[in-house]
Amino acid sequence: MSKVQRFEDLTIFQMARDLCKDVYAITKDGEFHKDMRFVQQIHAAAGSIMDNIAEGYERDGNKEFINFLYIAKGSCGEVRSQIIRATDEGFIDKDTAQKLYNDSLNLSKAISKFITSLKGSSITGLKHLKPES
Repeated sequence: MSKVQRFEDLTIFQMARDLCKDVYAITKDGEFHKDMRFVQQIHAAAGSIMDNIAEGYERDGNKEFINFLYIAKGSCGEVRSQIIRATDEGFIDKDTAQKLYNDSLNLSKAISKFITSLKGSSITGLKHLKPES
């Protein structure tokens, strides 16, 4: 496992980025793109996952990072709910919906595992490390 030096190195960020790209892709065509309010909602929720992982990481402290990860996890649930609504409205087919749903659920689980590892870590964040003399 390579050392994480920036939020882009985090597996959960990479998973969130892939999910966000997939969400944007499904909203470009068909009936989905005609419901601009719904498109904006699902874009915001998917983007929020990435953004909260990034912002929390940049805070340099585990306590704040964990708070932002919980927000990101909540946004995963929001995306799953919106995928269900999009399927119910006929905006996306069931196979695509199932893939996105599973990807979002797996991301949520990965965020939970990451939170658990941060809570158990003896390192409380970069801002708490003493500078080298």
